Amino acid sequence: MEKTCAFFYWHRRDGILLNLIQIKMKKLFLCAVMLLLAIGVNAQIMRAEELEKYAKEKYGEKWYDAAKSLTSQLQLDKNKALTYTQVIEAPEKTKTQLYVILNYWYSNTFGSGKSVIQLNDKEAGVIIAKGNVDAIASHTGGANSYTVNLTPIIKTDIKDGKVRITYTIPFYKVDKKIGGGFLGGMGGSRATLTEENWPIEQCFPFTEKDSHKKTSAKALVMAHAYSNVIMDKIEEAVKHGVAGNENDNW
Repeated sequence: MEKTCAFFYWHRRDGILLNLIQIKMKKLFLCAVMLLLAIGVNAQIMRAEELEKYAKEKYGEKWYDAAKSLTSQLQLDKNKALTYTQVIEAPEKTKTQLYVILNYWYSNTFGSGKSVIQLNDKEAGVIIAKGNVDAIASHTGGANSYTVNLTPIIKTDIKDGKVRITYTIPFYKVDKKIGGGFLGGMGGSRATLTEENWPIEQCFPFTEKDSHKKTSAKALVMAHAYSNVIMDKIEEAVKHGVAGNENDNW
């Protein structure tokens, strides 16, 4: 009798352990899948450090001089926003074909996190998204510290044989830490995080009256570099497709 009870005890215990192991393995598998998905999504968006490397290669490491040099090429629109426009010719593609390609590209690029699609109208041939690159520049003052984020609006108008891209930056989105500056750190007080917008027309080089010129200079060069990246990627998608197999030969 004792042997029979012992057998059932160990058999039951082994069954419980096996179930626990299976549950643990399922949790680990789900975590791995979520991690891979997160990596896949993040791979679609250029991070600030990658953008900075690209900007330095293209415009040099002296942000103030680079921003000054770009001033002659740039002008603000009627809304005092920084706007870039490019028309891409695609004579062999219909409006529908171009929409399918660009809808795919936009969904992969702006489909998660802070980068979102704001309008997607197939009939009108318009797709609008808000991009996001965190921490393109930063500034630490006496009382406060600032982190500048880039949130451009990217609009694509689609018609038979051509696409028009409009890339607009109305302001820099800034995370401000009140009490996060040099003096705040010395006093031992806890910083308070707030958000504010820096209108482009109030930032260097569009005005000389800017208390954070170096930060604004870097922000402009980074924003300009990102416009190049976005437009190059859209042009690549329009001319060659997103995956390279979007033709009818299948």
